Amino acid sequence: MSENQNLLAEQRRALILDEVRRRGGVRVNELTRKLGVSDMTVRRDLDALARQGVLEKVHGGAVPVAEASTHEPGFEAKSGLELTAKEDIAKAAAQLVAPGSAIALSGGTTTYALAHHLIEVADLTVVTNSVRVADVFHAAQRSSGQRQGAATVVLTGGVRTPSDSLVGPVADQAIATLHFDVLFLGVHGISTEAGLSTPNLAEAETNRRLVQSARRVVVVADHTKWGTVGLSSFATLEQVDTLVTDSGLPTDARAEISEHLRHLVVAGEEEDAEDL
Repeated sequence: MSENQNLLAEQRRALILDEVRRRGGVRVNELTRKLGVSDMTVRRDLDALARQGVLEKVHGGAVPVAEASTHEPGFEAKSGLELTAKEDIAKAAAQLVAPGSAIALSGGTTTYALAHHLIEVADLTVVTNSVRVADVFHAAQRSSGQRQGAATVVLTGGVRTPSDSLVGPVADQAIATLHFDVLFLGVHGISTEAGLSTPNLAEAETNRRLVQSARRVVVVADHTKWGTVGLSSFATLEQVDTLVTDSGLPTDARAEISEHLRHLVVAGEEEDAEDL
């Protein structure tokens, strides 16, 4: 981490969280030196990250939160994490969408970011089990009127999860009758052993249905999802066509992932996008 007093709060907190996870804990005085900010600023950042439930404050510093495989953070808690990475991923993933296609977007904060970049893509049919994603398209239509080429949005029914996804038998039955050109899938965790996983059993089944109904599966996940394992696996890496991630993914992880799926796109690294 380089010293920079002009770092945005979001960037500072992302750096702090990465440092905590990498080292297993940090001290306030170490962070003040590395970030070039005041003791008070670091403590405010630690307070904010602790409120989001992603680290635990201890005397003089912070340590990671040991999450159970069944722990499912809410949408608001996740929406404040890795904002820059999610935005980069969303921009890169949006380039994979052709006008007139039928696409599906699962629940999640990264697919929510992606939805904002798809508003201007003409004649899309968008199927989603995310209340938040559906709201993005509906809000755009309300503000601009029924413009020509606006997306047709299909929101599945179901039971709402903490991450504002609709899951369960109603959602599963609706998805099973549909066929998508591309599925954009957010995940709780991704690893070579467990594949794609989630802490929510009902969401796992709904995600399985989404994968089965898609001609092409694109996972959108920032680097912090690598190595995380939730309670229930719902797809193997071999079932994924493309992973769109950010430049924070380590080199060894990139090599390992590339052995199991067809395409790896690292947002901001044009050579990967061109190989797709």
